[in-house]
Amino acid sequence: MRGVAIFLVVALGLVTACNGSDGGEQSTRGAALERSELRVGVGNPIDTAPLRMAVADGSFARDGLHVDLVEDADPRAGLNGLSTGKLDVAFATDVALFTAAAHGTALQLQGEAYTSAPYTMALVTLPGSTYTDLVGRKAPKIAVNQENDLGTLAARSMFATAGGDPTKIRFVTRSYDQMPAALRDGSADAALMTEPFITKAQQNLGARVLADSSRGATMDFPVSAYAATGLFAQANVHTLAAFREVLADAQQRAADQSVVRQALPRIAGVDETTAALVALGQYPTSLNGVRLQRVADLMHNTGMLADRLDVPSLLPKSDT
Repeated sequence: MRGVAIFLVVALGLVTACNGSDGGEQSTRGAALERSELRVGVGNPIDTAPLRMAVADGSFARDGLHVDLVEDADPRAGLNGLSTGKLDVAFATDVALFTAAAHGTALQLQGEAYTSAPYTMALVTLPGSTYTDLVGRKAPKIAVNQENDLGTLAARSMFATAGGDPTKIRFVTRSYDQMPAALRDGSADAALMTEPFITKAQQNLGARVLADSSRGATMDFPVSAYAATGLFAQANVHTLAAFREVLADAQQRAADQSVVRQALPRIAGVDETTAALVALGQYPTSLNGVRLQRVADLMHNTGMLADRLDVPSLLPKSDT
């Protein structure tokens, strides 16, 4: 009888071991992962600070997931990386993601990265500029880092909120690093900057804020997110669920701004003084369709989207 019991224990152990290996890596949260590695694009270091810190401190590794961060210098590189297979998960502005979705790209959002707060995004001018009133010029030249992206949408909304005609704005495309030169040579009257570039321009050039974006339709505005293709999401349900859960924990830790500021010199290449001065936004811990719909609706209302986009349809079923 004892021999039978031992045989059953050994047999059950073998069955359990076999079942556990069929699903690949095991998440500490219980589900078997379809894959153990993810290639994730990252851009603006402030927007992506929680993700970067979670990779560095081993949070993803402890959940059975190796995340390889791929730096995207070009604002559109993330979406291009998805289409070419270079990336499994892309980082991009919500405006870029919703534009792609509206044009037929099958996407599933995997997490909100960042939302704005006062002075995290603003129109900036140089000292001595005669452009001192947002609507004082009927057709201002505004520098944005990418036309028909977040900067364009924010500038149009700010101009409309102040009583101007946003259709009169003349946009010029410059990288954030090139914007001060555009202001100096007169090719732009103001530049739509984000942090840490606002603080750098104030420190190095004495730049001043003409108008803060945190007003009207763009107050506390969703800025950026992470997304996978619909096909990849369908084939990697548990892997992406684990990614979202670890990211949510990281975003929650980033609610303590001192944690982010301490990391900025390492991840953003700024000195400690700049890290202490930059304005920081919020790091959402979950995907919120209602909050994100604000972006798509503003895009539709300003003519950036021909038809209204149903943002909740882009969320994983567990987040809708």
